[in-house]
Amino acid sequence: MMENETAVKPLSWLEGRLDLPTTPAWTFHEPTYNPSRESGVESRFAIGNGFLGVRASRAISRGPMWVSWLHTLNWASSPRTYIAGLFDIPNTEPPVPALVPAPDWLRLRVILDGEPMFIRSGKLLTHHRVLDVRRGLMLTEWQQETEGGHLVQVRSLRMVSQAERSLGVQVLELKIGQRPVDATLEATIEGTGTALEIERLDDDLALWRTTSGKWLSLANDAGVAINGKAMEAETVEPLKRSWSWRNDPSDHAMFWRTVAFARGDEGAREPAVHVQVAMERARTRGWQALLDDHEAAWAARWADADIELDGDEEAQKALRFAVYHLVSAANPEDERVSIGARALTGDSYLGHVFWDTEIYLLPFYTLTWPEAARALLMYRYHTLAGARAKAERMGYRGALYAWESADTGEETTPEAVLDLNGNPIQVLCGTQEQHISADVAYAVWQYWRATGDDQFLLDGGAEIILDTARFWASRAALEDDGKYHIRGVIGPDEYHEHIDDNAYTNILARWNIERGLEVVAMLAQRWPQVGDRLTNKLDLREAELETWRDVAGGLVTGFRPDKHLFEQFEGFFGLEQIDLDAFKGRTVPMDVILGRERTQGSQVVKQADVVALLALLPHAFSPETHIANFEYYEPRCGHGSSLSRGMHALVAARLGRLDRAMRHFKETAATDITDQALGSAGGIHIASMGALWQAAVFGFAGLTLRDDGLEFDPHIPGEWKALSFRLHWRGRRLHVRLDANAVQATLEAGEPMDLYVGADRHTLSGSKPQTIPFGGYSVS
Repeated sequence: MMENETAVKPLSWLEGRLDLPTTPAWTFHEPTYNPSRESGVESRFAIGNGFLGVRASRAISRGPMWVSWLHTLNWASSPRTYIAGLFDIPNTEPPVPALVPAPDWLRLRVILDGEPMFIRSGKLLTHHRVLDVRRGLMLTEWQQETEGGHLVQVRSLRMVSQAERSLGVQVLELKIGQRPVDATLEATIEGTGTALEIERLDDDLALWRTTSGKWLSLANDAGVAINGKAMEAETVEPLKRSWSWRNDPSDHAMFWRTVAFARGDEGAREPAVHVQVAMERARTRGWQALLDDHEAAWAARWADADIELDGDEEAQKALRFAVYHLVSAANPEDERVSIGARALTGDSYLGHVFWDTEIYLLPFYTLTWPEAARALLMYRYHTLAGARAKAERMGYRGALYAWESADTGEETTPEAVLDLNGNPIQVLCGTQEQHISADVAYAVWQYWRATGDDQFLLDGGAEIILDTARFWASRAALEDDGKYHIRGVIGPDEYHEHIDDNAYTNILARWNIERGLEVVAMLAQRWPQVGDRLTNKLDLREAELETWRDVAGGLVTGFRPDKHLFEQFEGFFGLEQIDLDAFKGRTVPMDVILGRERTQGSQVVKQADVVALLALLPHAFSPETHIANFEYYEPRCGHGSSLSRGMHALVAARLGRLDRAMRHFKETAATDITDQALGSAGGIHIASMGALWQAAVFGFAGLTLRDDGLEFDPHIPGEWKALSFRLHWRGRRLHVRLDANAVQATLEAGEPMDLYVGADRHTLSGSKPQTIPFGGYSVS
């Protein structure tokens, strides 16, 4: 099609948009180009909207490309666009579902006097990338002197729309100095070597299908303007255009491209019509208006989700980095997808969903973005069939959720993987790490408590809680000691397998069963018709409920009342004690240092296990129990998972152990921002982002949920002058500001509510700030 000249605005408009932002609290900079760091930078600076995720790879001068699914060799780069929910099974071992990379829609080639420009040739003068988290943009500015002696300056911007999630926009300004030159700009959309099969290919529209029957469609529009005047494309081919001109050193070339993606699930009508409609709207509005809409949507999201921290610039930036990626990962419009362990930023873990989502991410969404939380939990409702099938295969009743889940809810954990020497290692998490079912039920209940979303409970939440409770009642076995036991599991501490009576698993299983009984009673009292329908659907009778009560009352927890300690699992206290202080400064996990066998025979814990239990159920245990268990297990934890330190920061802060809380908080923040372990190449660690938010809000601010309101028991670090954030609570929105001496709360929307500071109850009403002193905790 011909370029739309009406969509071209004056260059003065573009100049402001492409300037690198100078707001330190909202921006992250990569001031050089270092191939050895490139994959990690591409993850950290990724952009996303919960439907589309795009790594921050370079668009121009990538050089030759050799591609295969799940591995891209592109001179240190891994360009990827991900579509949430687009899974297929690659030709790899083991054959488990993985996210399918979409075609690369950002690729550009600049040709000067017949010679293509590559970053590895000529002289790179400057290269600067900026992630603007406030606006959800990735900007680049670089200069290069080509082998032919041309000085090339490039400024670019890219975004995936937070306002219209199917859309992506790429804008680029090109200046070529020194002397006149024949210039060509080629814009292509290239496949990534995946199993996607072309079904339809037009100039501006393509349709692919996966081997499992899913559909992916893409529509494309692009244009070039020289000094503000639109050009006609010299070449128009399927998913490829080129423009050529005689460039004068004073010329400004501007390129823009808009794409629309759509996913169609198996059996659905091809989604081409969706991208055609979206692209027509985009053309009508123009890409500049799309950018305005996107920035307005981000501003609205930040108004609800931002955390403002006075007195600690480093922590402030870390929290905003975390919130940016949390917002980028979620899509409240699609309840058929969830968030994988690396979100939509990298290939690691194949896009699979773990317990991370419910335990580490859902609290953020529940309290700042309830619509996103609801969609994520409905994903678990839609995958109940897979959970029931897994439980039945293993000889149990109810719902046992997949440890690794893709689109259907079937278990996708491989049975074995190969080590570096090619030897098979059995993977037991898919069968033994069963606490996932209680984790899902916990997130369901916490969402309902915080939002009062009764319709969600009736539509799916109650059924999840009941079927997971049924699983635990069938999983626990009555033994000769008159107690119920759960044997042969893996707890959050994955260093220890085949263990019996893991405290985290058993206590959450008991909690799950108790909530199931509570749901049955509540349905009978408040919604008897729904209760009758659901109990009939599940064939849930009183005799079975009596068994639930027996199991909940008789399940072993490993609690030692004389020491206020939980034994992490049966026999843990008898394992070898290892002083982890002797291994300070290590650069590899403890199981690598000690070896698999010795680690399993020791008290070295991979990640928060009993400590996680303290975080999830703060009102279930006495203060003495919280203190005893944290002091016992914290020095035994090797933090072999990125999930671990954030949970420790939360519990340490609640207990007033502020030195240790801040140490764990800072190390959690550094997981991806500094990437000292080079672990970000496969994607950012989204669970650590959620853990950092929880450490600030649940830990230092001391927030806990009550049935009758919200409670704060703050422990503010001495270097923090004030901590501010907004929360949603049962249809209300409140702003909270805490300093070393007081909590200031403002009810910005909704009916009056109760707020507890310590043990004292206060009623919030109206829109005036209410200041509540609490005495202050600024030192350990």
